[in-house]
Formats: sequence, structure tokens, C-alpha cells
Amino acid sequence: MEKMTRILVANRPKLMREVVLAALAGQPGIDIVGEVSDESEILDQVRAKLPDLLVIALDESEQRPAICDRVLRVHPDLRVIAVASRKDRTLCFWASFDIHCADIESSTAGILNAVHDTGVRETTMVKFPGVNGAAV
Repeated sequence: MEKMTRILVANRPKLMREVVLAALAGQPGIDIVGEVSDESEILDQVRAKLPDLLVIALDESEQRPAICDRVLRVHPDLRVIAVASRKDRTLCFWASFDIHCADIESSTAGILNAVHDTGVRETTMVKFPGVNGAAV
């Protein structure tokens, strides 16, 4: 059985939410888990519904909406799609992190330096598909 992508739609105005909902309705593999009309309720609804994807409005500045930071800080596995209602522009945001690796001296002193973050120099950064900004 195909894994369903759980989507919470929180666009404003209402007409934009309806357009997004209509575009997603009936698509295979998509489960609309809710609709939010008030931006102040988005984080609570994300906590309650645990969607895989959140669809929000992109304002005129086309900068990352503040709600992205608040939501992704608490739910780093969530993807956020921001849709501009007046422009032909849609952006996708997701959280990522880098895992760093450093050679340290194989001794008590080397381990203590790593514990205290002294004398440790990064040598390699390990990238993981779908985590470090790679397409998901």
C-alpha cells in the first residue's frame, strides 16, 4: 500500500485555501488532515495533526514566513510549501542539518579536547540524501 502524505492547508485568504484544497483533492497518496484559517493556530494544529507537509501563504516580500521558523524548530521533519496568491511563485522550505567529522587524538587528552570543543578541527562533512538540502 502506498504511503499517504499527510497535508495541513493553512493558506489565507479562504479562496486560496480552497484553490489549494481543490488542487490536492483526490490526488493519489495525499491525505488532507486539516485546514487552518487563523495563522495563530498553525503550530497547535501541526502538533495535533502531525502532517508531513504544511501549505501556507507567501506574503508579498517573498521572504521566508516567520511561521516556517517556529514550525520547523519544533517539527524538523515537516516540509512547508509557501504559495504566493498574487504572484506565480511557490517555495518549499525544510529543515536540514550537517553532520561534521573530525580526527581527534586517540588519547584521554584528545577525547577531553573534543568534549570541551578545543583542538578539534573539522576534516569532513558527511551529507545524507534528503537531509542536507537535497531534494526529498
